[in-house]
Amino acid sequence: MIGICAEFDALPGIGHACGHNVNGAAAVAAALSLGEIADEIGVTVKLLGTPAVEYGGGKVDMIHGGAFDDVAAVMMVHAGPEDCAGARTLAISSWQVSYTGTPAHAAVMPHRGVIAADAMTLAQVAIGLQRQQMIPGGIVHGFVASADEAPNVIPARADASYDCRAETLEDLRELQRAIRACFAAGALATGADLEIRSVGNDYVDLHQDTPMASLYAGAASRPGRTVIPSEQGMRGASTDMGNVSHWVPSIHPFIGYNTHNATAHHPEFTRYGTGDGADRAVLDGGLAMAWTALALATDASHRTSLLGRLAGRQTGTTVN
Repeated sequence: MIGICAEFDALPGIGHACGHNVNGAAAVAAALSLGEIADEIGVTVKLLGTPAVEYGGGKVDMIHGGAFDDVAAVMMVHAGPEDCAGARTLAISSWQVSYTGTPAHAAVMPHRGVIAADAMTLAQVAIGLQRQQMIPGGIVHGFVASADEAPNVIPARADASYDCRAETLEDLRELQRAIRACFAAGALATGADLEIRSVGNDYVDLHQDTPMASLYAGAASRPGRTVIPSEQGMRGASTDMGNVSHWVPSIHPFIGYNTHNATAHHPEFTRYGTGDGADRAVLDGGLAMAWTALALATDASHRTSLLGRLAGRQTGTTVN
């Protein structure tokens, strides 16, 4: 069975600024194309709608629910400004961070208050100083969402959203420990109470299947596209397709169209996702995945390898 992931979520405020409208539509195109010849080539096509890639990690919940247990290979394409055989992604965890202090009149009795906003400031300073010793490849970014409203009241609540990213899950765990200590320092220094809540699932780094990626690069080149190698492509983003790739042989290539230098997660990227170039990417990406699946199904070596790895997963044994 061949699995094809159809992403369909968007970004708050700026819509499809990561191209999931193209991703999902290309997956449907691939599934429809393969459906016409599935019996002839001896495969079953499984189209998987996968929500919440931006935050939440819908694919992780689907893994736990068994959605990928019966597939021998999984693929999807992701919209971007260029064609690339694969992605290099980072592991990520998302946190909601809250400090709770004690309100008081800021002029009459400030010494009776505990300033949650100061705890957040101290934590941010600690994170900034931590960057010199941060694990190579580690990235921390976030924003303060609120810190009370009246200037003459000691701010007794401060909330922030933060992401930690690293090259691997092991590196991510080390980075998390360091950043947790920074938030704890803010609480210790001010006396505020600290709460850190995980938002959705942690994502792991992507393991691109090399033979599948090579087949996809050849297929995507057939309509005249120039497909750059995975190692030359975008680095730094994160996807729950990484979690899938640790379980099932997977590819996550990029299908390109002209975004006029607009990068992902920018409103201009959304704008160009409705043009002729994006429409062409849907069709070319769908066909490239269909051709890749056709090659996997009809080449004895690829088919035997994937079916052997599937049987190994289902029986709990390792098959190379």
